[in-house]
Amino acid sequence: MSRSYLISLAAVVALAVLVRLVIPALPLRRAARQMSAAEALVGGLGLAGLALHCASMFFRRTVALLPGTDSISADIRALGTLSVLWYVAPAALVLLALRRQHPASLGLVALALTSVGVTMYDGAALHTHLTAIFLWVLAIAVVTTALVRPPVVRRKVATSARSRSSSAGNGVALGDDIAHDSGRSRRWRP
Repeated sequence: MSRSYLISLAAVVALAVLVRLVIPALPLRRAARQMSAAEALVGGLGLAGLALHCASMFFRRTVALLPGTDSISADIRALGTLSVLWYVAPAALVLLALRRQHPASLGLVALALTSVGVTMYDGAALHTHLTAIFLWVLAIAVVTTALVRPPVVRRKVATSARSRSSSAGNGVALGDDIAHDSGRSRRWRP
């Protein structure tokens, strides 16, 4: 795996993050779906598992630095049944995390994951397999950039009795009631 290939993979991911931050229309409002915190965690675990699989194949010395990965890495490099399981399980987690997204995007990611698996286990040339990996990274970057809305973080705002009573006289409400000019108050509804 060449340095330019790795740089191009990193550039695709960086570009996706930059586009997401800069373009306010993303994610696309009509097609985007909310991802729960649990789905984000499952997807993250799946991506980490796929990264471990890929690193075990191409960066053996780096993976060897992680404690407890010697046997896992050897199983993955053997390209046997355990290697297939070490690929399919994280790939399934990624698809599980994206299950509520637009069906076309889920199909695109599934097709890309399948192409990576087929080129890996069916004896395709290395450049074909690397192309499939690049296309999968591109697909997951496009889907997450354009269609995935992040989990909502809910914050509970607590108000004290003193802040409610001190603000009620000036028409500013920090609590449950709003004081009006007429002297009446009603429940505040956001």
